[in-house]
Amino acid sequence: QVQVEESGGGSVQAGGSLRLSCAASIRAFSAYGVGWFRQAPGKEREFVVTIAWTGGRPNYANSVKGRFTISRDNAKNSVYLQMNGLKPEDTAIYYCAVSRGPWALPTVDSAYWGQGTQVNVSS
Repeated sequence: QVQVEESGGGSVQAGGSLRLSCAASIRAFSAYGVGWFRQAPGKEREFVVTIAWTGGRPNYANSVKGRFTISRDNAKNSVYLQMNGLKPEDTAIYYCAVSRGPWALPTVDSAYWGQGTQVNVSS
């Protein structure tokens, strides 16, 4: 049973920063792609960023490029999301995602999910 757990959400004013953390209980974590997705009220869950098992160049949504940074620590089975320059439109529940199988990336339709952490950005 794979467990994924996020932490670090909260409320900030526009322009502020937050750092989300995620820990996954999965063997050979370093072989799995990971990422972050988010879901705003009344909207579908959407892609934010993914990073491959190689730890190579991440793929960011255009809406967060230049403001958000993903990183992973395979020794700790963890992935992080540093969010700077937050905007009210970043308000959402943020979900950590781990790919369903090794050598793959998580997608909206296929991933192990955490329970989500709320991020609120006020103007």
